[in-house]
Amino acid sequence: MAGLSGAGKSTLAQVVGARRRITVLSVDQIETAILKAGISAGQPIGLAAYLVAETLAESVLMHDRDIIIDAVNAVDPAREQWVNLAERTGSGVRFIEVVCSDREEHKNRLVERAAKRQEAGAAVRKGVEHNLDEYSPWTGASGAVARITLDSVGAIGVNVERAIAFLDA
Repeated sequence: MAGLSGAGKSTLAQVVGARRRITVLSVDQIETAILKAGISAGQPIGLAAYLVAETLAESVLMHDRDIIIDAVNAVDPAREQWVNLAERTGSGVRFIEVVCSDREEHKNRLVERAAKRQEAGAAVRKGVEHNLDEYSPWTGASGAVARITLDSVGAIGVNVERAIAFLDA
């Protein structure tokens, strides 16, 4: 999964994972655990979380099981991490990019998400405007991988069916 915070990728990942009985690894949850362990938010926790997710994903893939990585994947090095993992493990890789075309709805989701994270004692994420600046075009090895873009403003059921059809293709 790829897309900005609040775009709807976690919701889609959870539903697709449940329907397909696929393990879902969330980089957000790993980051939260790192912060709860007392690691300073000033440290490169994002990178650490991606590396932990990669290690866990490799273990799952080595047992011939599918996995969904739920992460922003905003830049080529992050995306290519999964391409390289697939090559190392002899697995396939596909990207499902989730966007929220309604900026007001996206903003509302981020506000709601920040409130939930604060209640849970987790760090609040950067705003979508900042992430938009960091979200780079799909190029290199990851740009050559099969990818579908789904708009979370649409019905979740339709997006789930489209995601599953894409994975089955």
